[in-house]
Amino acid sequence: MAKPNKKGPTKTVDIFCVKCKTLLFKYRKGGKGALVKCFKERIVKDFTIEPATCPECGVVFGRDTLVRGTPAFKIIGGKVTMK
Repeated sequence: MAKPNKKGPTKTVDIFCVKCKTLLFKYRKGGKGALVKCFKERIVKDFTIEPATCPECGVVFGRDTLVRGTPAFKIIGGKVTMK
């Protein structure tokens, strides 16, 4: 399988915790679908202290995984929202 584009898209989205509305990431997202995974190389700014855990309420919103050979967070449905 092909790896994701290194440079990636230029459009950034803000990713928030659904429970406490804390800003988690600024992420370069491609396409207009739902947020299923976050490639770590596309995260512009990371506001989390522990990986895939909300710093405010402690909810785990994703799992560490490899997608197409690239490190990523697999997002758990309903735990985050984006604007």
